[in-house]
Amino acid sequence: MAGVTFRGVTKRWGAFVGVRALDLEVEDEEFLVLLGPSGCGKTTTMRMVAGLEEPSEGEIWIGDDVVNDMAPRERDVAMVFQNYGLYPHMTVRDNIGYPLKVRGIAKAEAARMVDNAAAKVELGPYLARKPGQLSGGQRQRVALARSLVRTPRVFLMDEPLSNLDAKLRVTMRAELKHLHHELRITTIYVTHDQMEAMTLASRIAVMNKGVIMQLAAPEVIYNDPANLFVAGFIGSPSMNLLDGALVDGAFRCGALTVPDLGGGSREGVVLGIRPEDVAVVPTGTGLVDAPVYAFELTGESVLVTVTVDGKHVSARGDRHFRCDIGDTVGISFQRERTYLFDAASEDRIRL
Repeated sequence: MAGVTFRGVTKRWGAFVGVRALDLEVEDEEFLVLLGPSGCGKTTTMRMVAGLEEPSEGEIWIGDDVVNDMAPRERDVAMVFQNYGLYPHMTVRDNIGYPLKVRGIAKAEAARMVDNAAAKVELGPYLARKPGQLSGGQRQRVALARSLVRTPRVFLMDEPLSNLDAKLRVTMRAELKHLHHELRITTIYVTHDQMEAMTLASRIAVMNKGVIMQLAAPEVIYNDPANLFVAGFIGSPSMNLLDGALVDGAFRCGALTVPDLGGGSREGVVLGIRPEDVAVVPTGTGLVDAPVYAFELTGESVLVTVTVDGKHVSARGDRHFRCDIGDTVGISFQRERTYLFDAASEDRIRL
């Protein structure tokens, strides 16, 4: 096992920069998630660790080794792909054992290692089947077993759950979490799914345009976003973001005034607040009264979206609450759970 270190790593194709001057240390045994939208550089970052892309500048270390000039097979990493990458003509046993065959492991030892890997992901009864006879979740488990049949220094996982249905994704998240707890192998996991990131990661690196916008534990990313991009990207539904200004310490956006925030007066301010920190209250008792734009029952709660001066503001409420589209309701904010950002720089304003 080993950590992974990026020192000034840049990847460019002509004038386009995919990853820009990346400095990052992935600790030994850590589960680091690279999270961001399509094209942000997360997959390119992981592929450079695997040796599938060469950095244009900088160094990549795995443990005590600079791996820039190492071939992929020399780096001792195992990669799980989004599309499973299984050989359809091979049995599950042969798919799992293929990396051992390539390395010339003796048949008896390889069989033992395959059995152990299959047991970890509960594939023992399916070893004689071929991938076409398996469900999507089972095929993904075969891909996982193939990656852990030997003990690599680093696991690399490129959106491995994205082809599964919602129920299977939840199940496989739990399996991945448990496997990492058991194996303690350094893992770099790429996803655009914030729920996967929040539930799996030791730390999350939120990326945008080839740059890490914030690197922290999941609870810090969620509760203490460093900038407007992170605030808007993390959370489902996403954070409410309102353009306005501070006037004598109060945030103002049309008819909405949020008092006692501090910070004096300044233009170009964005206020952010998560739906769970917005309450629906009787008219005349909140910060502002507004018409209901949408009402959604999600099971464990309801989501009420109102319109405030042309802007939508969402509130998460008790599952027993009911209202109709067009009704007028009041909304109130937990002021201690509001965030302020500079509209120009998008940086957090810390008062």
